[in-house]
Amino acid sequence: MKHILLIFLFSFIEKSLLSQNLYFPPTTGNTWETLSPASLGWCQDKIDSLLNYLGQENTKAFILLKNGKIVIEKYYGTFTQDSLWYWASAGKTLTGFTVGIAQQEGLLSINNLSSQYLGNDWTSCPSAKEDLITVKHQLSMTSGLDDGVPDPHCTIDTCLQYLADAGTRWAYHNGPYTKLDGVIATATGQSLNAYIAQKIKIPTGMTGAFYPSGFNNVFVSKARSMARFGLLLLNKGNWNGNQILTDTNYFHQMTNTAQNYNKSYGYLCWLNGKASYMVPGLQAVIPGSLNPHAPNDMYAAMGKNGQFINVVPSQNLVYIRMGNMPNGTEVPFLLNDSIWQRLNLVMCNTNAISQNTDLPKSPIPYPNPFTNKIHVANLTEAAAFSLKNIYGEVLFEGENIENGDFSHLSAGIYFLTVKTKQHIQSFKLVK
Repeated sequence: MKHILLIFLFSFIEKSLLSQNLYFPPTTGNTWETLSPASLGWCQDKIDSLLNYLGQENTKAFILLKNGKIVIEKYYGTFTQDSLWYWASAGKTLTGFTVGIAQQEGLLSINNLSSQYLGNDWTSCPSAKEDLITVKHQLSMTSGLDDGVPDPHCTIDTCLQYLADAGTRWAYHNGPYTKLDGVIATATGQSLNAYIAQKIKIPTGMTGAFYPSGFNNVFVSKARSMARFGLLLLNKGNWNGNQILTDTNYFHQMTNTAQNYNKSYGYLCWLNGKASYMVPGLQAVIPGSLNPHAPNDMYAAMGKNGQFINVVPSQNLVYIRMGNMPNGTEVPFLLNDSIWQRLNLVMCNTNAISQNTDLPKSPIPYPNPFTNKIHVANLTEAAAFSLKNIYGEVLFEGENIENGDFSHLSAGIYFLTVKTKQHIQSFKLVK
């Protein structure tokens, strides 16, 4: 009994100290306290390189929080603090958080069948197969529904087709995810936007809303609202002493591996520092960490074209990025990792990368995943390229990688080596 009390006490103290170390902006107005990079002992001479890189990569907004306070806030072009932008799939994490609130209120259980909230025949599966799908399967991308249909965003029953039993495969599939909106609405008796406004937006000062876009519901907000949600995630669902998500077990499950296939995925949340990961559109399991240059305890909301909320509990750190990307990747891991490379230098973390490396000039292959072509940005000198498969077989060797046609290659993992007079670098690519 004493042992249990001690565990509870230490847990309470840990949460209290974390809350005390964090600043929370007022829920109304634009006031938000700041910290200077100099006060943190950071390498200020590296900030311009970070910001220039973000600008080159079509960024619209970037905010970095330390202990809840703004250290860097930058807007590009005509985009301002009051501009609105979409979260894309980063909004999935907001939906996942909302499901947790509905469960803590006893309005739903993630272990219940999805059909309890969506009705029978919400898919085109045989009844016995549909009755295997639970809300938890929707949260963890393990519904077993076929993500290879012509439109994986489609939520009509004829698009939601049986491929495997629920819980036996992981696949990044928008259709079953979007149906969670109906689960929340049925369980709470409110629209998704109304429930989020009551439970999350009002207590935290967030603004924004989900808007229909084709079959999708896409959250749109200002950059600082995205940062507010990141701060809420950092403090495990607590906003300045107000425990919005009281189900700590659910939050733990959300931000840790939730199934046996993609170690880097929780409940609609990406996880760093795991032994392997999977990517949208492929069934390949890729060894290694999702973002090698980010802290291992980072968890993230990530969306198409580089909509990011990165949360690092060990450093009381949050960064958000809104913008576009030239290749329109579904979940652009490479961009996120490239930002972390430069951010490490700003924070004077030189363990992973030498400060002498000219990061803005570092070669960056794109798109990743690729389809027919491979391009390499930021080359400042002649380079030789070598593309190999996972068996070490050379598929391309030469100086004109951009002229190559790789449409014949099978879906899978490939390794590109870029060799110049100064450096040899290898990159993991996905097709």
